[in-house]
Amino acid sequence: MNSVQELLQLSHELGDKSRELAILGEGNTSTRLDDELFAVKASGSSLQNLDESGVARCKIADVLALFERENISDEEIEEALLAARAFESDRKPSTEALFHAYLLTLPDVNFVGHTHPIACNSILSSSRALDFATKRMFPDEIVCCGPASALVPYVNPGVPLARAIRDEVEGYRTQFGRAPRLVLLQNHGIIALGKTANAVLATTLMAEKAAKIFIGAASLGGPKFLSELEVEYIAGWTAEHYRQRVLRL
Repeated sequence: MNSVQELLQLSHELGDKSRELAILGEGNTSTRLDDELFAVKASGSSLQNLDESGVARCKIADVLALFERENISDEEIEEALLAARAFESDRKPSTEALFHAYLLTLPDVNFVGHTHPIACNSILSSSRALDFATKRMFPDEIVCCGPASALVPYVNPGVPLARAIRDEVEGYRTQFGRAPRLVLLQNHGIIALGKTANAVLATTLMAEKAAKIFIGAASLGGPKFLSELEVEYIAGWTAEHYRQRVLRL
């Protein structure tokens, strides 16, 4: 199975209506094809029934160049994204292709999945978003989502959002020495990063499970979080590292 086929399969998993992660044209996915190109869901496509006609192949360097353009208009962004396509027959990539291009340059990140899960967004639209990002409740949350998540304050879509994501992720890398598995966008949604498509799916599903547990615990007096030492132990436990490899996380 090549990267595009894996991307389509991941998109269908994330777009499954029963999981309530994305509806209509919500969310997007991407994969790195080689050192110069990446594939990303085209604007207006649906994750649930995405096929190759709904995927845009873009030049990484051309999309990343948008980060450096100041006071760029929406029309100029549209023109630049169209020009960044490797093939003119491909549809226009989503504006969120900007942050996909950046994230796919990070070490061990070959796939990216952005969704709008109901439970996660319930927390991200509340005053408890920071707790959800920086604290952990159970071991599998640590295994699939990392010891903490990067939290991005709400900013307008497009270049401002891509820059905000880059800044928060670089801060996370400085603190933890690696890219986050999960990026949380306040009042917006989540982004899962992974070496494999399976890792992105696992992180997304576990994030939504953790959000449901968080909300349930909040109704019973508030979540009881693991201590920093307990989180560090699970994150560094050899048995969990082995399980991550077996599960292709």
